[in-house]
Amino acid sequence: MKVTVTKTAGFCRGVRRAADTIEALLDQKGMDERVLLLGELIHNHAYTAGLAARGAETVTFDELRRILDAPLSTPLTAVIRAHGIAQKELSYLEERARVLPHFSLCDMTCPAVKRIHQIAMQHSAEDTVFLLFADGSHPEPMAAITYAVGEKHFIRSVDDVKMLNFDGKIPILCAQTTQNLVEFLKIKKFLKKVCTNAKIFDTICNVTEMRQNEVRELASSCDSILVVGDRHSSNTRKLYDIAHGLCRDTYLIENARELDLVSLSGKKHIGITAGASTPDLIITEVYKTMTHSENFETMLEESLTTLHTGETVTGTVFAVTDKEIHLDLGTKFTGVIEKEQITDDASAKLSEMFKVGDEVTAFVIRVKDGDGVATLSKKRVDADKSWLAFKDASENGTVMEGVVTAVVKGGVTMSVCGNRVFVPASQTGIPKDGDMSVLVGTTQKIKLIEFDAAKKKVLGSIKVVLNEEKRAREEAIWASLEVGKHYEGTVKNLTPYGAFVDIGGVDGMVHNTELSWKRIKHPSQVVKVGQVIDVFIKELDLEKKRISLGYKTQENDTWFQFTQKYQVGDVVSAKIVSLMPFGAFAEVYEDVDGLIHISRISTQRINSPAEVLSVGDVVDVKIVEIDDENRKLALSIRALTEAAERAAAAEARAAEQAERDAEAQAEAERLEQERADMAPYIVGSI
Repeated sequence: MKVTVTKTAGFCRGVRRAADTIEALLDQKGMDERVLLLGELIHNHAYTAGLAARGAETVTFDELRRILDAPLSTPLTAVIRAHGIAQKELSYLEERARVLPHFSLCDMTCPAVKRIHQIAMQHSAEDTVFLLFADGSHPEPMAAITYAVGEKHFIRSVDDVKMLNFDGKIPILCAQTTQNLVEFLKIKKFLKKVCTNAKIFDTICNVTEMRQNEVRELASSCDSILVVGDRHSSNTRKLYDIAHGLCRDTYLIENARELDLVSLSGKKHIGITAGASTPDLIITEVYKTMTHSENFETMLEESLTTLHTGETVTGTVFAVTDKEIHLDLGTKFTGVIEKEQITDDASAKLSEMFKVGDEVTAFVIRVKDGDGVATLSKKRVDADKSWLAFKDASENGTVMEGVVTAVVKGGVTMSVCGNRVFVPASQTGIPKDGDMSVLVGTTQKIKLIEFDAAKKKVLGSIKVVLNEEKRAREEAIWASLEVGKHYEGTVKNLTPYGAFVDIGGVDGMVHNTELSWKRIKHPSQVVKVGQVIDVFIKELDLEKKRISLGYKTQENDTWFQFTQKYQVGDVVSAKIVSLMPFGAFAEVYEDVDGLIHISRISTQRINSPAEVLSVGDVVDVKIVEIDDENRKLALSIRALTEAAERAAAAEARAAEQAERDAEAQAEAERLEQERADMAPYIVGSI
């Protein structure tokens, strides 16, 4: 039997880009970090289940918005699926990503889909009709059409276009990236015929076009075609429709386990293709299953072995629901493990515990030949293994992990490795008389404080692990602290003398004198609880575990800024801010006030500054003294008045002198003229 796989089968570039990115995010995410998928990343439930098992949460836009509207204290990354989202939703998330420090947005919209969004925004208007050749119920076109303005329609065929009246408006035609190219060409031809001003954009992905052409060619030469992919995938269904139109013996299967549902007996040439959202692993599994043996039918028959109650078997998970998991046991029986045979934790989610492809070892409880189902128990196998794990943890102080299942008298119970472990109330980490029910359903780390294999008795402590982790974190933080180093800290609480700030697991204190260059009565005048501020370590006492923090710097010191700009003798504009019996205080720079003593207000004697000044007046003053050490400033209005009066007096004296000089000059010129006039009458000397 010849088996041929199309070259373009499986993830396209856009899907692979999205898959590689999300997998890298999951590999790098920290313990407290959340990765949320805004809708299924791709249309493949097996792949989506695998991402969920690795910690990716799938949410709706409304669910994500509720999360973002609440305070975020831990990192959160939201991933936009390959199909893209509506314009308003994208704008909201981009705005949130700009203002929320713990929120990141990862837009994995396929570039081909982004192109449709851009065309819609750039070319649609009130005088256009935007036509999207698409399945209107599919998330990709549902999101894409929101980027268009004016009149807009989904169309599925030429007949849909014929029913529209453009009424002089310009048609804009785009297509869903995975649509049938042949039908699109028909619509394009008709539209160009009836509307000479139509704008047509071929937005069908070239990989989709190649994939569809390949399957046409393959279907024309094969006895049977296998289309591998999720039944909810649009591009997978279109490949099936194309292949089935040319080869009636065409089957749509989701994985290799469905091969026993199809009839391939006697076929000489079988073709395999797959949609853009089908992982390579599934395609490879189908191909290897068919080519592993020279006789595929014989291989299937040999695999149909039987099972017996009491056996321990290992199978591969191929389906996960909230109530049970299904295993491929390599036999004619399907293994089923119900939730109660997996865990005692009623709140546990099997979709988070298992993913498709996981191997699970279980005990056979019963076999139903008629139904082809074997009922299994994972707890029976885990229980036997767990006692060995408990023994090792007890001897070596190993940390174990389990789920808190219930609050009981004196403490809580946990399910650890399939067995019940009791944690006394004093070891839960909850304060005395506190509500231990908050632990139920949570995963906790414990150390064993008592283990008796003979009595099947195990006591654990959550508190011991919490204390050890806290000490380890604090030691690491203390080791990294340096005097002068800056930290982004969160204000935890305020006292009359200062603010306590968390700088990443340890607290330091910012004294009131370090909060502001101005004198303040309470730290609430500068900061508030929950505020994130930039602080630096002023003093560090490692022995007493004390940290003194600084907040004010020269950069935010307005006095420093003022003294760098002005000096004694400068004249500045000042605003009167208060009046006192002995003078007036005036603001000459932001938060910098100076005193104009009553003796320096006027050249005339006054009994009160209020006689000549009012709060709010803006006056020119001269800086007569700067006391940098005590941050005091002396100002004078009188100095400017006296200087003006002296200048006026000097100007008057100069004017009088000039007048006298002019008179003297005139008198000298007159005498000189008299002498000149008398000269002819003087005969000689006597």
